[in-house]
Amino acid sequence: MTKVHNFSAGPGILPAEVLKEASEACINFENLNLSLLEISHRSKNYEKVMDEARSLVKELFEVGDAHEVLYLGGGASLQFAMVPYNLLRENGTAAYVNTGVWASKAIKEAKIIGTTKVIASSEDKKFTYVPKGYEIPADADYLHITSNNTIYGTQMKSFPKSPIPLVCDMSSDIFSRKVNAKDFDLIYAGAQKNMGPAGSTMVMVKKEALGKTGRNMLSMLDYQVHIKGGSMYNTPPVFPIYVTMLTLKWLKKNGGISWIENLNQQKADAIYNEIDRNSMFHGTTAIEDRSFMNVCFLMNKPELEPEFDKFWKEANISGIRGHRDVGGYRASLYNALPLESVNVLVEVMKAFEKKFA
Repeated sequence: MTKVHNFSAGPGILPAEVLKEASEACINFENLNLSLLEISHRSKNYEKVMDEARSLVKELFEVGDAHEVLYLGGGASLQFAMVPYNLLRENGTAAYVNTGVWASKAIKEAKIIGTTKVIASSEDKKFTYVPKGYEIPADADYLHITSNNTIYGTQMKSFPKSPIPLVCDMSSDIFSRKVNAKDFDLIYAGAQKNMGPAGSTMVMVKKEALGKTGRNMLSMLDYQVHIKGGSMYNTPPVFPIYVTMLTLKWLKKNGGISWIENLNQQKADAIYNEIDRNSMFHGTTAIEDRSFMNVCFLMNKPELEPEFDKFWKEANISGIRGHRDVGGYRASLYNALPLESVNVLVEVMKAFEKKFA
């Protein structure tokens, strides 16, 4: 089978060994002669999967019993509503930093739940940088940030020292680098960019942050209900959670966060160095805020895009067209993408320059 270099922004690339094991489980899960897709989520075999998927998150994040881990449906988009529903007091205020499309959508949902203030934004320059030096209101119920912005290619290189509970959408760079997870009251991430397939969302929350809103909670939107139910208050997205568990095991086996952070640095350096060197391309974001997960770049001669498209397609490269709101190109360097694939793209860029510069 021809090797395809998959730079898709999401759903993104998964480790080959994970896909193999997951496919086998679809036929015969743990020698039960039953498919993972047709056994009860209440069976001991699947309960082990859920327990391990939750414990691996805490192990990789190096947190203890103060945090609980949930796997829920609805994508990160549902968390845009669940976060304020569970953390924003009825007469309180939520603070948000707007760094792109997904942060904007989170803000929209929070405003429906209660009073919401945008305390910093990079919308003035089309989200090409990450705001810094803003004041965090000490009387707000929480501060919501987005660590990495897939569409615009920016990433927070450090996180604010917050006097109030800190909430972060880490959908597109979770487990790609070391973070002090204990500093966060809540972290959530749609699995389909860096953890697993679409259909599951991981939420890690401090238990002490919950139960303070003063509102009567709908059961399916209440983190405490899901915690009490062991993340199985309702039937969970069984297969996506299983694949996520396998992916986290793969990450741990290979050396954990330190290992992948080093590899991701190499991948990002390789492509950004070529963008800066190559006379045919230029980056789209502030250099100090460049994402190590989603590398966005444009051609200096846009009329040559069809020619460049031929080059990368002939090299079996997939998924590098930019988001429709930005255009150009976007190479997503998620954890499972090998350095080899980045090197292939770099060579294509060099060959393109040699022919058309």
